[in-house]
Amino acid sequence: MDTRTHPARARVAALQAELRRLNLHGFAVPSADPHLSEYLPERWQARQWLSGFTGSAGFLAITQDACAVFADSRYWEQAEHELAGSGIELVKVMKAGLDEPLAWLLARVQAGQRIGADAQVLALSQAQQMAAAATKAGVAFVSEHDPLDAAWPERPGLPARPVVAHAAPHATQSRAAKLAAVRQALAAKGATHHLVSSLDDVAWLLNLRGRDVPYNPVFVAHLLIAPERATLFVSEGQIDDHLAQALAADGVQLAPYAQAHRALGEVSPQATVWLDPKRVTLGLRQALPASATVVEAINPSTLAKSRKSDADARHVREAMAQDGAAMCAFYAAFEAAVARGDRLTELSVDEMLSAERAKRPGFVSLSFSTIAGWRANGALPHYRATDDSHAVIQGPGLLLIDSGGQYLGGTTDITRVWALGEVSAQEKADYTRVLKGTLALSRTVFPRGTLSPMLDAIARAPLWAAGLDYGHGTGHGVGYFMNVHEGPQSISKAIPDATMAMEPGMITSIEPGLYRPGQWGVRIENLVLNVPLSTPENGAFGEMLAFETLTLCPIDTRPIDRSLLDASEITWLNGYHATVRERLLPLVDGAARDWLLARTAPF
Repeated sequence: MDTRTHPARARVAALQAELRRLNLHGFAVPSADPHLSEYLPERWQARQWLSGFTGSAGFLAITQDACAVFADSRYWEQAEHELAGSGIELVKVMKAGLDEPLAWLLARVQAGQRIGADAQVLALSQAQQMAAAATKAGVAFVSEHDPLDAAWPERPGLPARPVVAHAAPHATQSRAAKLAAVRQALAAKGATHHLVSSLDDVAWLLNLRGRDVPYNPVFVAHLLIAPERATLFVSEGQIDDHLAQALAADGVQLAPYAQAHRALGEVSPQATVWLDPKRVTLGLRQALPASATVVEAINPSTLAKSRKSDADARHVREAMAQDGAAMCAFYAAFEAAVARGDRLTELSVDEMLSAERAKRPGFVSLSFSTIAGWRANGALPHYRATDDSHAVIQGPGLLLIDSGGQYLGGTTDITRVWALGEVSAQEKADYTRVLKGTLALSRTVFPRGTLSPMLDAIARAPLWAAGLDYGHGTGHGVGYFMNVHEGPQSISKAIPDATMAMEPGMITSIEPGLYRPGQWGVRIENLVLNVPLSTPENGAFGEMLAFETLTLCPIDTRPIDRSLLDASEITWLNGYHATVRERLLPLVDGAARDWLLARTAPF
């Protein structure tokens, strides 16, 4: 496409004109909103609007005469395609974050000039990093401007969909108990107030759910917890009178969303405010009185909600069973359609699978956009088929399906790869090595408190042994009818910190992969629960944890290269399939039952 007529070119030019008006020589645009969410309401999809790059993560940096998008390996092929003809540079980075965009900006400005970012969408920790680097380079860092407002005249407004209660029995702890636990944590740190802006923390603490953000059952709000009361800043009309009364009974009052900054400014100058620098923006920090004491630490609710209770786990197991039954019904219908020679596309997968999930008790929505990648499209870890660009499924090959659902009793996320027709020896070898990685980590026993990144190499070892690797993390935390990606644990190459300790009740994905661009991709993903494990040493060397595999769906054995599996791996796989069969048989019938029995036969 001619860069002179590409939509991104005009938008970038409009922003650059605004930078010149504001005397800004560089500007950083994160993929973020005032709550530092992963999935963004339309109003804050600035990076996507400017560049056309639709990946769920990435950074944009712009000067008065240049513009670049920074994306990690999950998005390289996607970004190359979506940025083609835009005139925007793609910078391929190995690790997401601010380091590379900041270095790019500072290399293009001179001492004495000014770089900036919008304080309202910049994490406090990132603002501190930008300010320190700018000072070292002799460059001024400013944060009071949002040039996008002028450059984006049709910018969407705030979402304002109804908020509802997450009620018993699925809400297994009252909001009053959760707020009391937070106040107890505040007292232990000598804090009087706590600002919560991360949407999943707000929703979890108050046992509320919403629809303001795609796929995540959250709503746009801030929460300020004081010693005797809490204030929820939310758009007017989102919470009805009945729910407002229930909140008031638990000491939670409502205030308009736009008043959050003013309320922070009215906090007592002698207050001690706890906030999480990775989950609160610079703009909110700046709103506090200058004399107030600030305690920077991870939100206590982030740690609490990562540790599912036994009651939570029971509901999650039921949600996994319902999700597994939906998968059986889908795969039975899909394979029958393939056998008939029906015309099927990647879009068909999404439509058929979503329809089966919608039939299951407790289903609310998908937990993310379904990834159905046929052959080469499976090599794009975050691929999404569209009406304009999708593949027809025909001929032999590997079909990768990564999908999930939101249920009242839990959140699911599962990836399976299916062999349609006879696949090559290389495809089988790749598939089996990824499976070996999934099995290796699934069977791991480890001490309680192990920092989650330390487990990453276990899943990679079977791939490393063959000179192979993958660019994404091995596992992410998963919420309880909440965000499909949550912390603090992360099984990845991340530099670990103390908050990443593995504790009982945490739910994490295990999803090693292997991607051959232009050919095929493999990823096999289950969700697992940290459970205590008795050992012959009876705790003499500390409490040990193991993984309970929660996901219930057969793993395709047809593309396995048996020569690459040992006896213990085959035993685990057969045991898993026996569990899947036992748990799902009462929930399926007809063709789905027949498919389940066939796909869980001993290997």
